[in-house]
Amino acid sequence: MSHIKRRQFLQFSGSALATLGISQWDIMQQGDSEALRRNRMGQVLAQNTPRKLALLVGINEYSGNISPLYGCVNDVLMQKELLTYRFGFNPQDILTLTDQQATRQSILTAFEEHLIKQAKPGDVVVFHFSGHGSRVQDPDGDSPDGLNSTLVPIDGDLPLGYPEIGGTVQHIMGHTLFLLVSALQTENVTVVLDSCHSGGGTRGIFRVRSIDGGNLLQPHKGELDYQRQWLGKLGMSPQDFIKKRQENIAKGVAIASARREQFAVDFPFGDFSAGAFSYLFTQYLWQRAGNEPVSRAMLSIRQSTNSLAWEKGIIQSPEFESNLSPENAKAPIYFTPKQSLSAEAVITKVKGNEVELWLGGLDAAKLAAFTNNPYFIALDSKGGQRGLVKLDSRQGLVGKGTLQRTTGSRGILEPGTILQERIRSIPSDLTLKIGIDNSLDQNTAQQAKQALQRIQRIEPKSVGRDELQYIFGQMTKSKYQEVQKNRRTNLPEVGSFGLFLPSLDQIIPNSFGEVQETVIQAVERLQPKLRSLLATRIVKQMLGNTNSSRINITASMNLANNQKLISETFTTRGAVKQVTGETNQPVAVSLVNSADSGIPKLSVGTEITFQVENQESRPLYVTILVINAAGDMSVIFPFDWSAVEGATLIQPSQKRIIPQAQDGFKLTIGGTLGISEALIIASTAPLRTSLQALEKIAETRGLRNKRSPVPVTDEILGLTNDLLNDLDANTRSSNNGQSILPLPANVRGIDTERLAAMAIAFEVVN
Repeated sequence: MSHIKRRQFLQFSGSALATLGISQWDIMQQGDSEALRRNRMGQVLAQNTPRKLALLVGINEYSGNISPLYGCVNDVLMQKELLTYRFGFNPQDILTLTDQQATRQSILTAFEEHLIKQAKPGDVVVFHFSGHGSRVQDPDGDSPDGLNSTLVPIDGDLPLGYPEIGGTVQHIMGHTLFLLVSALQTENVTVVLDSCHSGGGTRGIFRVRSIDGGNLLQPHKGELDYQRQWLGKLGMSPQDFIKKRQENIAKGVAIASARREQFAVDFPFGDFSAGAFSYLFTQYLWQRAGNEPVSRAMLSIRQSTNSLAWEKGIIQSPEFESNLSPENAKAPIYFTPKQSLSAEAVITKVKGNEVELWLGGLDAAKLAAFTNNPYFIALDSKGGQRGLVKLDSRQGLVGKGTLQRTTGSRGILEPGTILQERIRSIPSDLTLKIGIDNSLDQNTAQQAKQALQRIQRIEPKSVGRDELQYIFGQMTKSKYQEVQKNRRTNLPEVGSFGLFLPSLDQIIPNSFGEVQETVIQAVERLQPKLRSLLATRIVKQMLGNTNSSRINITASMNLANNQKLISETFTTRGAVKQVTGETNQPVAVSLVNSADSGIPKLSVGTEITFQVENQESRPLYVTILVINAAGDMSVIFPFDWSAVEGATLIQPSQKRIIPQAQDGFKLTIGGTLGISEALIIASTAPLRTSLQALEKIAETRGLRNKRSPVPVTDEILGLTNDLLNDLDANTRSSNNGQSILPLPANVRGIDTERLAAMAIAFEVVN
């Protein structure tokens, strides 16, 4: 990701370090024996020099006139496990302050005692804050609006009567953080920001990590006195202080979870909440094999955060700024080399054959596929396979499992052993969770709930903290205005019923009806759409395994006229030589018309092609699906319906361009605006059942003897089930037809050694 303009960052933060955000989570209390175990683990992983220190702050339990949050303490736990098991921090050098511990004075004292007094030149320092952000009047007037961003501690209550009446607040100003970071003796500083100041409250199911501040709020006298004390200690005049803030951040790297005008949100991930950015930030660092400059890492993290938020109707693009010396110009995140192996999980406890796992590397969208007895491979430090672990249960990101078998001379696995996915298990009864908008009157809401309950595998729920895929509601004047802000065209009329994304700020295209339609009629009309959305959830969220597949394959989307690259994807583990950690990754290139988020923008009518390269020594059977923003699916490849199974085959070391000139048709970008995805599925065995179903669909479309993509509408859920059944059959049987691993009857298994499912996202624009 290219750096944001320095002035933009200063305005975002109100000073060089301004709003420092982090996420929140309930940290489980550790017993004395657990503390000793973690200490021993830290001594094994931690390097002797430099010392690595971290202060992690997360606040959920705000009270009074500040709304509570749900995911901030979880962010702290995610960060702690990441630093311990991936970056070798000694647990004793990681200080966490959560909820009632995180008063203004406690945070400032901890920064002084734990970080400033202990860090020596060359040491590594991490500061992470998750909680509310706000703004107060800036006595120095750095920014055009005259405000300075703040962190809101647990005791940072707003004045009584606010916003009608103003007053002082005990917040920690960005100016104060600049001084604290300036006092550190090391340049190796990383500040992670997961809060915002762009307006508080809720957006659908999401709680925004911000409270409204502004001209009515002033910093407490004690805050300004504290700044003056540090100016004296640092020998810095007020004029120098202002000049330094305007020039750059104090030291190291500052990472913000969202831009100045955007929301940083609590995000529900199944049975727990966390910051959208913090989850994807830590998950990316678990998955990354090897080290890379922070700028390159943030490009990927920004794209994944933006994509996840966009799917839910939120716009959130992480930013970063740096003040690095020439020798640190290409420093990795945390200025620390990490373990070279990527991972979905790590063993944290061992008792006989029973193990406890931390699942910090799991893809957030695929957590439901890691509930019913999936399997992980245990690895040694060089990537050699040491054994197999079955996950028996999972609560949040903590799992309990059973050691199935080990290889090599040692019969047990130690805490700290890295785990990689082998088989995921997709539930046969996966549902689509549909919220009933709270703004509907009681009678209308009840009718909607009863009508949705009659649809198989649709689960109506109240709109609250729980994870939802969509919300059924009625377009109101206020909703119309919010959706209009997102530059949507052809908006439905006020009074019509349809489907919103979980933020209630975005709609599902083509899901709204006529104004005179009743709620019962609306649900009846939406049944095909709901089936389609359920099928695309299964395909997009459950199958995708770009990070974990061991099949070596690369796919790209290109402009048809000159083959200029639009976007590219590849299986990271398929391209890695496990023993050495060497990666055969494609050379980086500039993308066509890439948005700030890293997602390419393509105009309606753009002609494209796909290129798929099989880098295996065995043939692969390939299918390409495209799912648009409305949830509609088309099969792009195969397209030769006279020889279906053979048409999907790509031989070893073969490149295939789809379509080629002789194929007699063109692929052009359709007219449904928003984020679309192309899903490239490669299997070691033919997908016979689903291909037979596709053949029948092609015949009903009059395409039996033609070469053409096939749109899939009413048949989409049946086709998805056929696809899962094919993949499951391939997983359950070895070459001689014998079962390789026991799986429950009510799940479909997906084997990383037999399937690669990779996605290319792009935004369709006018």
